[in-house]
Amino acid sequence: MTDDRLPPDQDASDDRTDDHVDDPAADDSAADDPAADGDEDVPISLSTFHDVCQRQGRPVVTAGAVARELECTHEVASEALEALAERGDVERLAVSADPVVWYPSELEDLTDRERVVVFPKRREIVVDRPDQFTRAQLSSFAHLADANGEGGYRYVVRPEDVWSAPHESFDALVRTMRQALGQRSPELETYVESQFDRANQFRLRTHPDGYTVLEAESPAVMGNVARQKLDEEHVHAPISETEDWVREGSEAAIKRILYEAGYPVQDERDLERGEPLPMELHLRPREYQREWIDRFVEGGEGVFVGPPGSGKTVAAMGAMAEVEGETLVLVPSRDLARQWEESLLEYTSLGPDQVGQYHGGRKEVRPVTVATYQIAGMDRHRSLFDDREWGLLVFDEVHHVPSDVYSRSARLQSRHRLGLSASPIREDDRQAEIFTLVGPPIGTDWEALFEAGFVAEPELEIRYVPWGDDEQRNAYGSADGREKYQIAASNRGKIDEIRFLLASHPGSKALVFVDYLEQGRELADALDVPFLSGETPHHERRRLLESFRRDERDLLVISRVGDEGIDLPTADLAIVASGLGGSRRQGTQRAGRTMRPAGGALVYVLATRGTREEDFARRQLQHLGRKGLTVREHTVDR
Repeated sequence: MTDDRLPPDQDASDDRTDDHVDDPAADDSAADDPAADGDEDVPISLSTFHDVCQRQGRPVVTAGAVARELECTHEVASEALEALAERGDVERLAVSADPVVWYPSELEDLTDRERVVVFPKRREIVVDRPDQFTRAQLSSFAHLADANGEGGYRYVVRPEDVWSAPHESFDALVRTMRQALGQRSPELETYVESQFDRANQFRLRTHPDGYTVLEAESPAVMGNVARQKLDEEHVHAPISETEDWVREGSEAAIKRILYEAGYPVQDERDLERGEPLPMELHLRPREYQREWIDRFVEGGEGVFVGPPGSGKTVAAMGAMAEVEGETLVLVPSRDLARQWEESLLEYTSLGPDQVGQYHGGRKEVRPVTVATYQIAGMDRHRSLFDDREWGLLVFDEVHHVPSDVYSRSARLQSRHRLGLSASPIREDDRQAEIFTLVGPPIGTDWEALFEAGFVAEPELEIRYVPWGDDEQRNAYGSADGREKYQIAASNRGKIDEIRFLLASHPGSKALVFVDYLEQGRELADALDVPFLSGETPHHERRRLLESFRRDERDLLVISRVGDEGIDLPTADLAIVASGLGGSRRQGTQRAGRTMRPAGGALVYVLATRGTREEDFARRQLQHLGRKGLTVREHTVDR
């Protein structure tokens, strides 16, 4: 859950110069190069000169190199370079190997420019110092795989990125590609076109008699793909060469199977839209949240992916206001159910009689019902949700959906489906099921949110801590497997390190995370603070967290219950004492407790020196490093 209580933000739209964008109407002849037609009168601008330098791979070039790149005569190139020199844009230097070389008057002009390098065989795009427009365009068809924190970005064009591209036609998609790359890449465009075509080979639709039909674009793809992958468990019988009669309840399985085969299915069924439920959002969405909402409305489904603090819940309420239909919100815990109800009542026009909770503590089915995944999947409660026609299903913490326990709740049907997650990754690599069961990812480059000031980029540091005593060190040496990990995680030397870090940041509001109850109790006793865990009664959790929010308390020790499922207050300082063997998502959640629109947040991850915790720490935070966060390492010598 995200508490967006800040005043609405107004962002200036990105300006982009005309010479940075290809003309969509331009043909292949003269659009890319001013000299492509062999015209002898070649105007060479400083921008063109920079492009030549980039293609040559060096900041100095000869007139001959310019002539070859622009396909003009040596004389024409020399005259154009002389004209640039007269304006002071370039300099000339005589050298022994060649009469004259030319270079920009300000070499930093070349190094500071946005540069895009395409590796079509690897389907990778490396961009140096891209502006926000370029990054937004790239994110619409490529995945940000790595960011080095110094202006360098590596994007990978995966099939699922092309499948979920927000374009109705390949022509529109290729225009976006050329705008982002500043060039044509025929090999990459051919690959993207093939994947775009795959995304439109199958669709689920509703037959006039009310049952579901799987329809293929051609008899060949139906016979060679669908009828090879599906069996009587999924379909009753063929209707035609391109149509199969789908068994009721097998739609999700069909979508997953064909997705894994490389053919995403377009879901065009006439699903129930639910009773109308007019509502208004009392907050104005930020510009990127508005883009998320618009993309969701256009496709009717999707997963909002953004760092903690980016306002996914606010964007979800904005989507509800657009759908204006009765809504079922699924969450992993009662605490989140309560927080959703509070946010809906505070930030929308809905009244108390329109919002209800359904879980072990309360049983209310209302126009907007917030239920836990577990109870929505139970047979004795399932009919209550099946019988109601929902206009929208919202899956909070959507990374849970593929799990065996929660997947039954995903079988509930609705015209619109929306997921929310800071990090929709799973250690069992079943994240593809998230997008087949709920919808394609919709998100914004994390670093763009950091740069815009919407979300604070925390400083992350791994600290390698020595053993606190010989007893634990010796026990670690003789232990095996999980016991070995637990001993390292509970190293009592971390208590002194936590005291040191707290003393080094006086006045900070801090959260200390642990994986083990015994360690949490020991730390809480040593620091004389409360320990919040799954054993803490719900009313006591609320009291402790509220006192932290009101600045009546500045330190809490928290177990895994804080990773998700409760709305932790914002902290200035997060210390991860144990839990390094957990998932990459867990690392994101814990770091995210400091990621709010305020600067100066710090995250320290403690690992026992010389143990497997060192590798666990690097692995867990590597995921965040690839999103642009800087991760430092420090060895404690005390």
